[in-house]
Amino acid sequence: MSEKQSSPTLWEELTSPINLILVFFIVYLIYKIIKSKFTTVEVTPPPPPLPKLRKDLTVAQLKKYDGTQEDGRVLLAVNAIIFDVTRGKRFYGPGGPYAAFAGRDATRGLATGQVSGAEGEYDDVSDLSPDEVASAKEWEEQFREKYDIVGRLLKPGEQPTVYSDDEAEPVEKKTQ
Repeated sequence: MSEKQSSPTLWEELTSPINLILVFFIVYLIYKIIKSKFTTVEVTPPPPPLPKLRKDLTVAQLKKYDGTQEDGRVLLAVNAIIFDVTRGKRFYGPGGPYAAFAGRDATRGLATGQVSGAEGEYDDVSDLSPDEVASAKEWEEQFREKYDIVGRLLKPGEQPTVYSDDEAEPVEKKTQ
């Protein structure tokens, strides 16, 4: 004679190991979804933007704008034009891949492809090759599109320009 097999009961189905694991997983996911609905995330507002800086600087004055000051402002110069690159602080600020340019004349470094800013006094870049000059000009155009112009990098003995508050840009953009 053959024995009659009975189908498992609902309780036996629910308490099988695989079903217990699945039920636990579903309950856990529901818990996470409900918890996320009631959890608030505090978003800190970005710091207020720094006031626009408009003035000509010497090499020595430019050095202090390397991102280490209290306000964190980062300036660099390309082709004797000083740009406020504070918005790109993660690149040009302390610890960034181009931090060597912060607070310096970056013309030679950008023109030659070497990440180093000019050391010491004013860097006369007249010894750059025509290709390097063209490369520096391309970098200058990119910075003009992306960052605010602060002023000019002064040569030794050169006098700074006094900019009025209503001037939009301190350095003319007639070269475009």
